[in-house]
Amino acid sequence: MPAVRSWTPPGPYDLYRSLRVLQRGPGDPAQRRHDGALWRTSRTPDGPVTLRLAETPPGRIEAHAWGPGRDWALDRLPTLLGAEDRPEDFVPRHALVHAAHRRNPGLRLVRTGLVLESLIPSILEQKVTTDEAYRAWRLLLQRHGEPAPGPTELMPARMYAPPDAAGWRRVPSWEWHRAGVDDKRAATVLRACRVAARLEEAATMSPDEASGRLRLVPGIGPWTAAETLQRSNGDPDAVTVGDFHLPDIVGYALTGRRGLDDAAMLELLGPYAGQRHRATRLILLAGRVPERRGPRFPVGDIARL
Repeated sequence: MPAVRSWTPPGPYDLYRSLRVLQRGPGDPAQRRHDGALWRTSRTPDGPVTLRLAETPPGRIEAHAWGPGRDWALDRLPTLLGAEDRPEDFVPRHALVHAAHRRNPGLRLVRTGLVLESLIPSILEQKVTTDEAYRAWRLLLQRHGEPAPGPTELMPARMYAPPDAAGWRRVPSWEWHRAGVDDKRAATVLRACRVAARLEEAATMSPDEASGRLRLVPGIGPWTAAETLQRSNGDPDAVTVGDFHLPDIVGYALTGRRGLDDAAMLELLGPYAGQRHRATRLILLAGRVPERRGPRFPVGDIARL
């Protein structure tokens, strides 16, 4: 039998939009929508857990949990869903951001409290197309993850919890190759897994300390640290620098200009200091994206090399 807990948000709440950032593509074996609910698997300090999250009247989120990690996950359910987020602190400074904020009153920044779980897929997304990274994550979980605990007959498809640090370290070199992960990214994952316990401590650190802790690992820079802490820590200010497209998107949305670099993007986001990640989330939700003119990353297949 599952363990059950519910949480009632203090205001409007959009379950799917808030947790969407945790899903790595439509085929993610660790998170999927199905039958009016969001199914999510995770690797907690107590072991794997499967969560079924659904909105129930009147505005309550009900969670059913299976697996050895269920108590850990349910204890932290409100935090995961964004209870510690403070969207009321956000003040829109641009008309487009104001409109996006008004249209998405239920958006909350989630906080998993699990660093490695967000770090590894962020490493896989370094310098490749989104589709390539999603494929690598999917294949690695299907081959080396643990089947999700719980009622498989009710789940949307075969779901898998990510491996623990020791499990990631046991992935053979040819399996990284088969998943399309080059040696540089695979080596970064393995280095992170060797110091996983120290990295997990970042979940309770201040933003600067947490970013500094992650960036001590060779191969983890500002982009990867920000992408991780947005999810593990719910950091509202962890703006993603070093992204190929984000400066262009932010510049076009707020000024109509293109060709901005990170410095110019950060200057534009200056009025949102402390809330820059939330501002970029809302800018992306606004959908005012410039037409791509520059070269795209080539889609490679190192498994054929």
